[in-house]
Amino acid sequence: MFRSIAVSLACSVLTAAVSAGPISGVAPDFTLQTQSGESRSLAEHKGDVVMINFWATWCAPCRQEMPYLEALYQRYGALGFTLLGVNVEKNPVGATEWLAETPVSFPILFDPENEVSELYDVIAMPNTVLIDRQGNLRYLHHGYKPGYENEYQTQIRALIRE
Repeated sequence: MFRSIAVSLACSVLTAAVSAGPISGVAPDFTLQTQSGESRSLAEHKGDVVMINFWATWCAPCRQEMPYLEALYQRYGALGFTLLGVNVEKNPVGATEWLAETPVSFPILFDPENEVSELYDVIAMPNTVLIDRQGNLRYLHHGYKPGYENEYQTQIRALIRE
């Protein structure tokens, strides 16, 4: 109970100190398991604009932005955009239960050992990375506040047009 409160507080504090901006370099490839037990890799999506959203159920802003992420996925999926939700919790049961109540159609991957989170230097929840069609890191967002989905949309549109 106390850990959950402390983590939620830390999530809120980190979100208050949100930063966003351009980044560069090749996006590190990874393979993680989906809810259904399939393996999915980032490499499978080369040629698409990819958003990776690192999230956890104990993070209120993560839960708040999930419907907006789903809307972006639905709107731009047919244009070569994909979204990979990476849950960072050690035990995926909570995430699976939460997703049953708040379903999304984009792939949810599980990173219980935080290997991919470390690979992407995740320092805040949520942490969102946008990758261009060539597999290059382009934008990084730490945290979420209402309205950030508009910036996501602007960046997704620009990357789709490239």
